[in-house]
Amino acid sequence: MVTAQMVKELREKTGAGMLDCKKALEATGTIDAAITWLREKGIAKAAKKADRIAAEGLCDVIVKGNQAVVFELNSETDFVSKNAQFLDLLKTIGEVIVDSDAKCTDCALKLEKDGKTVETLLAEATASIGEKITLRRVSRFTKTDSQNFGAYKHMGGRIVSLTLLEGANEDVAKDVAMHVAAINPKYLSQENISAEVVEQEKNILTQEALNEGKPAAIVEKMVMGRLNKYLKEICLLNQPFVKNPDETVEKFVANNKGSILNYIRLEVGEGIEKAEVDFAAEVAAQMK
Repeated sequence: MVTAQMVKELREKTGAGMLDCKKALEATGTIDAAITWLREKGIAKAAKKADRIAAEGLCDVIVKGNQAVVFELNSETDFVSKNAQFLDLLKTIGEVIVDSDAKCTDCALKLEKDGKTVETLLAEATASIGEKITLRRVSRFTKTDSQNFGAYKHMGGRIVSLTLLEGANEDVAKDVAMHVAAINPKYLSQENISAEVVEQEKNILTQEALNEGKPAAIVEKMVMGRLNKYLKEICLLNQPFVKNPDETVEKFVANNKGSILNYIRLEVGEGIEKAEVDFAAEVAAQMK
């Protein structure tokens, strides 16, 4: 019988996930045999790389009918993201997620492909490829028949974007997705910006104006003008459309009988603090 204490002990010894430890113990019955089982499957080896930083890789966007998923698959180096095994894994994981109802990374990791969880597939890939492979930022979007998705991938997936439009058509939605990839708006509209963010930006602009030596009497009026300009620049609807700067993105879509409901943009490695590696020192240390 597999106990919680056995699972805990195996996890501490191998660094493998709780579910994998439980499976190993159920398959073998003893701690030592379970360690061998995990090593044979490459899971224990993968666990040793768990504290390494994976900030490279690729993002992907997959549309299937009225469902779309966007996610990021990370590796430690850009070189590995061009590896055929990595690309196959990216494709497999995307297909598994879009065919499920998973809406987040934790849900996606529990999905199964041919009897193996996505978490196990990642561990096996980590062991086989020799770099930490991780999944993050999984998002799902659902549309109605009157709505359209626009999907765009730049540089093979270094940047991906997805837009959801009411009306218009798929080509218009893709044009907006290209704009999102290129310009990287922070918000859909000014209504999505919190009062705290507006106040913080106002304080920054006020201090800038005072530091420029502007008279206090005109600072407030000048700041409001700069603030309104800034808010328009960071909102998708108000931005000059990248293919025709004479009209805003909102106007472009409206002229094509549509409106923008939502969008997302992912760029590889966003939010991950990358380690600064001195390769010369690393090689020299290995030669000692």
